[in-house]
Amino acid sequence: MQDSFDVTTIIFLALAVFVIWRLRSVLGQKTGHEQNPADAFRREPPPPRGGPMRPAEADNVVRLPGAQGNRATISEASPDRWKGIAAAGSPVAAGLDEIVRQEPSFDARTFVSGAKMAYEMIVTAFASGDRKTLQGLLSKEVYEGFEQAIAERERRGERAETTFVSIDRAEIVGVDVRNRVAQVTVRFASQLISATRDAAGKVVDGSPETVADVTDVWTFARTLGSRDPNWPLVATEAGQ
Repeated sequence: MQDSFDVTTIIFLALAVFVIWRLRSVLGQKTGHEQNPADAFRREPPPPRGGPMRPAEADNVVRLPGAQGNRATISEASPDRWKGIAAAGSPVAAGLDEIVRQEPSFDARTFVSGAKMAYEMIVTAFASGDRKTLQGLLSKEVYEGFEQAIAERERRGERAETTFVSIDRAEIVGVDVRNRVAQVTVRFASQLISATRDAAGKVVDGSPETVADVTDVWTFARTLGSRDPNWPLVATEAGQ
């Protein structure tokens, strides 16, 4: 019995050594340089401003006039990099360049698309008296003005109706950057059906059947480099 037990034990030990040897040959050994599985899903943070750039980045930047060293750079595509957004050499193009210099991830076309969405949401929310939506899209000062108009409309027992037909054009007409705060002004040309009814349902303003051409000039603002990606509406005026 004892001899049989010893032979069996030796056989199993030999098998265990063989299995371990095969695993090491297939999987390799730890060297201390293996990548953590979680790293595959982790975003690599951008290099600090003014720090060394990767070769691909170094080929895609241009120094700004008067810049010291490599600290002030903007993405360079071509002289007409703002084609369809702003004329080359215009104040708007210069303002967009300044935004990109401070926040390279800024994309003007994406901004215009977002501004169009915000425009429709704000106009619709104002008509329906949706204060919660407005608070998330407006600056404190602009919200107070909108809220006062809604409250007065409610006091009179009136109800606004607005239907978007189309947003025909949204163009950036002004850019101002001061102390890291960027203000971008957009002119919207849209077609709306808008009417206001009194408590009895009678139309007291606008028309529920007429499509009207409307032009608005709105200004959005944001602190560049902040974690908050939102551009709240900070000023409005009727366009011409």
